[in-house]
Amino acid sequence: MNSQNVLKAIADESRMKIIELLLQHNYCVRALSRRLKITEAAISQHLKVLREAGLLTGERKGYYVHYHVNRDVLKRLSSEIFKLSEIEETACAPGYGGCEPAEQKNCRVKNE
Repeated sequence: MNSQNVLKAIADESRMKIIELLLQHNYCVRALSRRLKITEAAISQHLKVLREAGLLTGERKGYYVHYHVNRDVLKRLSSEIFKLSEIEETACAPGYGGCEPAEQKNCRVKNE
């Protein structure tokens, strides 16, 4: 899973709505089109982006493909975001964080 691709895929409002609907029930393109009042062509393009990000799988039922959300991808993304939120922040210090010696004299944080 590429987290950046997943985040980009769900950053679009329409794709996020598609994910929300598909988490509740599997739908085909036509049903999603009717529910969201978006053309079938637009739905197909959104589904392509979501599939390429690994968020969707499709199951053929006769003429139609019904889509499902790959919940494992969402869970892994959630875990990565949670890990980011757990990173501890350290206070800025003149000698820490990449300040050049010439810049340190202008630092508003006093050396400890």
